[in-house]
Parts: sequence; C-alpha cells; structure tokens
Amino acid sequence: MAQRKNAKGGSGSSGSSGSTGSGSAGSSGGSSSPGPGARRETKHGGHRNGKKGGLSGSSFFTWFMVIALLGVWTSVAVVWFDLVDYEEVLGKLGVYDADGDGDFDVDDAKVLLETNRKTDDSEEKEKAKKKKPKLLNKFDKTIKAQLDAAEKLRKRGKVEEAVNAFEELVRKYPQSPRARYGKAQSEDDLAEKRRSNEILRQAIETYQEVAGLPDVPTDLVKLSLKRRSERQQFLGHMRGSLLTLQRLVQLFPSDTSLKNDLGVGYLLIGDNDNAKKVYEEVLNVTPTDGFAKVHYGFILKAQNKIAESIPYLKEGLESGEPGTDDGRFYFHLGDAMQRVGNKEAYKWYELGHKRGHFASVWQRSLYNVNGLKAQPWWTPRETGYTELVKSLERNWKLIRDEGLAVMDKAKGLFLPEDENLREKGDWSQFTLWQQGRKNENACKGAPRTCALLEKFPETTGCRRGQIKYSIMHPGTHVWPHTGPTNCRLRMHLGLVIPKEGCKIRCANDTKTWEEGKVLIFDDSFEHEVWQDASSFRLIFIVDVWHPELTPQQRRSLPAI
Repeated sequence: MAQRKNAKGGSGSSGSSGSTGSGSAGSSGGSSSPGPGARRETKHGGHRNGKKGGLSGSSFFTWFMVIALLGVWTSVAVVWFDLVDYEEVLGKLGVYDADGDGDFDVDDAKVLLETNRKTDDSEEKEKAKKKKPKLLNKFDKTIKAQLDAAEKLRKRGKVEEAVNAFEELVRKYPQSPRARYGKAQSEDDLAEKRRSNEILRQAIETYQEVAGLPDVPTDLVKLSLKRRSERQQFLGHMRGSLLTLQRLVQLFPSDTSLKNDLGVGYLLIGDNDNAKKVYEEVLNVTPTDGFAKVHYGFILKAQNKIAESIPYLKEGLESGEPGTDDGRFYFHLGDAMQRVGNKEAYKWYELGHKRGHFASVWQRSLYNVNGLKAQPWWTPRETGYTELVKSLERNWKLIRDEGLAVMDKAKGLFLPEDENLREKGDWSQFTLWQQGRKNENACKGAPRTCALLEKFPETTGCRRGQIKYSIMHPGTHVWPHTGPTNCRLRMHLGLVIPKEGCKIRCANDTKTWEEGKVLIFDDSFEHEVWQDASSFRLIFIVDVWHPELTPQQRRSLPAI
C-alpha cells in the first residue's frame, strides 16, 4: 500500500494560538507527490537535518482521532487514486480534530484492520505468531498443485494471468474456497495496478462469496471478511464495512481483536456510544488490552473526561501492543496531562519525539514536510514576505475599522472557537479565507480588507491556513497546543490591544501584541495565550505558506 501514501494533509485543527480560530475540515487540491529532489510530506515533524523523516510503524490511528474527538461522519464513496484524490474526499468526513492534529485516511484504517492482537496467554501469543493460517479444506488439498501454480503467478506480479488462472479454477471447482479467495486477491491486486474502483468492487464481492461457501476453513473466513471490510473502508463504504465487522464478531464472538475492529467500525460512522460499549466489553474480558485502552481513553477525552482518560491512554501506550505506538496517542496523553497540571506531560512528548512522532518536544504537528526550517518566531525578512507585512502594517487601521464594523453590525458573524482549546473565557473569529477559499459573504463585510489581500497569493492561496479576525475577551486562557502542520507560518496583526494583560507564548518565548504591528510565529510549535486585560483584544490572523515550500508543493499538498 506504500504507493497510496501520497503527501497527506487530511483534516486537522486549524486553530492554533490564541488567535486562531476554528478550522474546517476536509481537503482540497490534489495529492500528487513532489517532484524529484523536493521535500516530501510525512506525518511527523522534520527539522532541516531531516532526522525525523518517514512514517511511524503504526500510523493507523490517523483517522480515529477525528472520530473520537468529534464523532461526525458521513458515508462517502471514494474514487480511485489519481482520478479523484481519495484523501480529499475522505478528509471531508473528519471535519477537524479538537486539538489540531488528526485526519482520516483509509491507509491508516488498513493498518488497523491488519494489526495482529495479543491474547492473555503469552504462550498462545507466541504460537499464534508462528502458526500459519489454514486456508485449505479437504477438497482444496486435492487440487493444491493447481492452486499453488495460480498463486505463484500472483506473487510474481503477473496479476492478469493470476486472475485468469483463478477464474478458470473457480469455473472448474465452484465450491473451492481457496480458488475463490485467490480470485478475490488477484482482483484486489489488479484493482491496485489499474487503479480501478470497478475491479475493486468485484474483489469485495468475491471476498463475500468466499465466506458463503460450504466447508470454508475458519482462518479463510476471517481473512476474507477482514479484507472485505478493509477494502470497503477504502472506498468510503463505512456502513457496509460495519456490517461486515458485525458478521465477523457474530461468527467469532470470543475473538477480542475482531471486537476491537468492530469498535473502530462504529467510530467510522460516528457512533461513539456503541464504540465505547464495545471497548468496555473488551476490557471487561481482557483488562490489559492496550489497543482497547487507548481507544477507550480517546473516547473519554472526546467526552471531555480529561482526568479519567489519562490512565487508559498511559497504560495503553505502556503496553507496547501493536497499534499503540502512534503520535496521536502521545499527543493527546500529553495534552490531557497538561490540562490537569500533570508535569509528566513533557515526558510523554519527549518519548513521542524519541519514537519519531514529533520533530521536537515543542514542535508536535503531525502533518509535515521534512527539511523545512523550524523555529518558533520569525522576522518578516526571514519569511521573505516583507511586502505583505508592510501592506498589513500600512493599512492596519482600515483592517481594524472593517473588523469593528462587522462586530457592531452583525456580532453573529464572529463564531465562537469550538476546538476545545480554551480553559475558560470568550474567544471568537470572523473568517475571510479558509483552506485557500474565499468566503464571499464574509468579504462583503470587509471588502477593502479582502481587496487588499487579493494581491498576496502566499496567503489567499494557502490551503493549510486561514485569514480571519480574532476577538478575545478578558478572562480567557487558551491551553498550550500545537497546530496540525509545519507547512504554514502565522501572522498576527494587532488591531485593538489593551495596554497590558494580553500575551502569547510560543515555545519558551513570550511576546505581546502591538497595534499596527505584525508578529510571526510557527504554530506547529506549542503555544499558549492569556487575556487578562480589562477590555477585548482584536487581532487579524494571516496564514502564509512556509517560505521554503516549492511551488509544486504549494499546488499539491492537500488542504487542512
């Protein structure tokens, strides 16, 4: 499946910093890979030295964070690969992660559904690792030579010949489970080769046929239905996948790994309540199941049961079980600990960094391009966007006045921050551009500001950012958090700034805003905001592409 891992942006929280606003989900734009020599996107941080490149060994949880933290999904069909960017379509399922780090993709679900689970008995676990699945019934053993010959074609990559060979075997021996399973696998392979959803749908149907034949070996039933579920998910058929998973659990009620997969199936359709019940069931039977623990912990965190979620997340990570070593687990365990004042948070961030999930303890974005310059604060000259900065500072009063006018005439246009980033207080935004798309209605309220920005494609075309007004009222505190990607920088133009009481920390450095002046920081680094003044604070947020991204990358990176 490596060939399917294009640069991924997925849905992530757009909100970062005490001025960031609510992000919207989904993805726009293609996902073609950067050209030769270009930096490639990964799900982890990347300093210029590139030491943290590559994907983690267990990145299946990408999609789950969105589900667990939001529980909003829609069944959407996905068209294959380059025909239509399947990540763009599936990104729309996730909306955004409440803490700014997650997206959904089916490659990750694939890893989940293929993950082998541990049992309570260590000896049984060792046996299971060594034990090969039994795929042949008595009849299939009598035609093993023919089956092996067809399988040899498939394994050698002669996919079309393998399809023909297995089709002939199915024609001759219609009751052969192994022949039909080989046909399904060959169709699956051919679908990948030709990037054909039509052929993949046929493979999905053939996997179903295998399980419906008489005298099918137990292992073959499991393999067929699990692969069917997985491929259904790839096409965005989440409810169909859930039905397949339900059937598996009915057939094998004592298999906790299948129940864990069923929990995922519920999460994929936004049914967090049933998912929670499934994981509670698993933990009642196998209290040490690390996979179930981390999922259960995230569901608790989604319910804002922060303190209650911590032991499940922590123990799940400590279990070291397959599927638990993922950046999102470290991210959210640390975040939960920070919110309850537990100083162990940075220990887990450090461990996440050492495991390759974060670029550093401070820079914890998960959707990154390796090799980009990484520092918390930037000067205009360092960004290369000096003309944009000059224009913002030269026209700050115009921008301010249009923002204030919108506040006076239609306060409802300023929407409350809804990414669960506030400990307390009142914080709202009025968005003009989102993911590189202009909000025409919003710009009617600030026409001169929008006209001014149209001259600067580095911001209006930044599909991993926003342009928006941000108002924060006294008594507001924004939790320490990080943005989703290192592909953007964030500009803050001070518009209405109280004389004292407002400050922003990014990494170890704390600054204050000034009216008519621009601050620039990289919101993939941890940042935190305090508003302890006696009146409101209004700033203008302008996201720009990281200056070291190539034109090709700016065109091809999926939106966030």
